[in-house]
Amino acid sequence: MLQSLGPLPAQAHRSLVVPLAMDRTLTAAMYSEDHLPEFTPMPWTYQDIRAAMPSHLFQRDTARSLLFLARDLLMAALAWKVATFIDPYFLSPASPATPTSFGVELLRWCAWATYWWFQGLIFTGLWVIGHECGHRAFSPDAKLCDAVGFVLHSFVWFPYFSAKIIHHRHHMGNGSMEKSELWVPKTRSELGIPNKPRHEIDWDDYFGDTPIYSLLLIIRHQLFAFPAYIMFNMSGQKRYPKWSNHLNPNSIFFMTKEQRHLVMVSNLGLLLMGQIIRLAIKQWGWISVLKYYGIPWLAVTHWITMFTFIQHTDPVLPHYRDKAWNFQRGAACTVDRDFLGWQGRFFLHNVAHDHVVHHFFPKIPFYNAPEATRYLKAFIGDHYVYSDDPVFKTLWDTFNNCQFVEDEGSVLFYRDKQGRARRRAALSTRSP
Repeated sequence: MLQSLGPLPAQAHRSLVVPLAMDRTLTAAMYSEDHLPEFTPMPWTYQDIRAAMPSHLFQRDTARSLLFLARDLLMAALAWKVATFIDPYFLSPASPATPTSFGVELLRWCAWATYWWFQGLIFTGLWVIGHECGHRAFSPDAKLCDAVGFVLHSFVWFPYFSAKIIHHRHHMGNGSMEKSELWVPKTRSELGIPNKPRHEIDWDDYFGDTPIYSLLLIIRHQLFAFPAYIMFNMSGQKRYPKWSNHLNPNSIFFMTKEQRHLVMVSNLGLLLMGQIIRLAIKQWGWISVLKYYGIPWLAVTHWITMFTFIQHTDPVLPHYRDKAWNFQRGAACTVDRDFLGWQGRFFLHNVAHDHVVHHFFPKIPFYNAPEATRYLKAFIGDHYVYSDDPVFKTLWDTFNNCQFVEDEGSVLFYRDKQGRARRRAALSTRSP
């Protein structure tokens, strides 16, 4: 149970709720950037913000973390056990209808879909606990964190030590065009869009996709974006050499001999998991392995891709260049989302509901994050961004409205398929 909040800091402000109001029925002729809301970067130092956070929020309780881990493992085992009754029940001769009955088949696949939904969330929650371990938010004991994180991430085919090293750099450079490691915006010139007035550009030449095609791109994005990031650095920092990835110990990401050895340990974990799956297929068949493990694993890649994408991508989030960026400004370049409501809080351990405070203070354990978010929101005010829009609608809107940023400027905002922005940098923050 969370501790009582107590008195909040005096600097209580209204938080920014996204997306910012813009009538989507506006015609091109009515659009004017002079009318967009202005944005000025936050003025506080990191020490100012840290001083507003009570010290008890940073306390890590190993026993409490282990109880959450035990709960998730028990849920996964229980869901797996219940799933073993699905086919015998519906395909049994004692079933109320024949096995070919449409109604029985429909109910059978609904039962499997229910298992895949919840087991996918449970597996993703285990990944989140592994992510906590990578930040040492699980326990003050570094060896325990690494042992738990290694096993949990290997279970869902995620290279723990490699990701831990690179994810640390993601936190250290979030929101920076030069330093960010993940979901780095494409620029106008990278897409070959001429630097001309909006009305002189035929935007359909660049973004004239049909809704069906856009949907297919989203499905591809959701199924393959995260594995592609791990293996090929897709959506990562563009200044890295081609074929930089999480699996090659000689990649530019890994600077020391110790880090390169840890990459090989991560790869060993993936190989061991692959061997376990191979033996499971030999014992029970690939269809059973697909139903019990494979589809929930696909759900994990979907959920991780989805919440990381919409946490870090939104038309109202700034992206900084050069000296306009600092750590605390970059930490605020994220959105807290009401991700699946209570299911997101319960199964995913607040990973999307309280992501902003996680970027400021990654060692705060997830069970303290809701209270920490309230303090952070009270202090930074309008620089805290929250959205309670339905997340699948948000995924569609974000995928279509966040296309590119400009080649010039110190504070940048995404533009949509018509070259329109939702926000603009204040004049005082623009490059001369």
